[in-house]
Amino acid sequence: MEFIEHIKELSLKVQSLRNSVLTEEAIKHSFVMPFIGLLGYDVFNPNIVVPEFTADIGKKKGEKVDYAILQDGQPLILIEVKTHTENLDRHATQLERYFTVTDSKFAILTNGIEYRFYCDLDKVNKMDAKPFLIINLLDLKDRDLRELEKFTNENLDVDKILAMANKQKYITQIKKVFKKEVVEPSDELTKFFATQITDKRLTQNVVDEFRQYIKIAFSDIVNDMAQDKINALKSKLSVEISENIVDDTNTKEDGIVTTEDEIEGYFIVKSILAETISLSRIIGRDTKSYFGILLDDNNRKWICRLRFNTAQKYISIHEVDKEETKYAIDKLEDIYSYKEQLKAVVERLIK
Repeated sequence: MEFIEHIKELSLKVQSLRNSVLTEEAIKHSFVMPFIGLLGYDVFNPNIVVPEFTADIGKKKGEKVDYAILQDGQPLILIEVKTHTENLDRHATQLERYFTVTDSKFAILTNGIEYRFYCDLDKVNKMDAKPFLIINLLDLKDRDLRELEKFTNENLDVDKILAMANKQKYITQIKKVFKKEVVEPSDELTKFFATQITDKRLTQNVVDEFRQYIKIAFSDIVNDMAQDKINALKSKLSVEISENIVDDTNTKEDGIVTTEDEIEGYFIVKSILAETISLSRIIGRDTKSYFGILLDDNNRKWICRLRFNTAQKYISIHEVDKEETKYAIDKLEDIYSYKEQLKAVVERLIK
């Protein structure tokens, strides 16, 4: 748990400094070296972490990879660093060349924000084309952090990581295929569903017709799952709305009306912050202008404000120095898009 908390702290640092840290050397020192350190490797011990590790390729001598993490004097993990303004897709081939001429087991391609983990599952000593794990410090997921923890010095077990990598490789690709099919169902998937529910001859017109049905069905499923998550949270809390929403004044006399959308938005925010802090510390307070969500029922520690009293809904997120940033939302589920910003506010307020 301590490791995960430290990674989240680094995430906040990256979020606050990324617009100032623009060169490759700055990214190495400000983002990548702290990341390596959090994995438990001494970046200042050349017997453990070697900067500018030589990886000669054929006739090309003096080729260097940015870092190598050693085990028993041999490279275990190669790390190639680029700036976060570059597209990492363009640099995997370079890292693959380094990987091939060393005995390393793993390779990491990073821009200081995103870390792509590779190994050689498909062919020995040839880096796979696709990463088996991707860690984005601006979009942390607990399930990915649990996998990342396997790379820490104290937990390192190459066989266990390779087993995880083999599983994650296929899971990652399945998710990519699924996301693609959700956006634009292929003819194959469309025909599969169509044959289950119609006897029509599957002409191209029929396939195109059913493709639209599938897109709508997928959209409904995603929305239903989001709603189910909200409803499950309500059930888990098992509290009356009146016990969670604090009003300073008499509702009827002051004309304060707490709407269903505000209540739903409140529970969405609580579901997001449940990963960070006890739900009992998150309090809702309605006003005429907005529905405020506070930490510890303290007006000075407000987290966000749901501004749902106009045709265009907004969520205002608390920035430093009492400032707020307003984000337009078209539907309540859009609040999930600001998960990291909301969690960052709480992390800052509880310090």
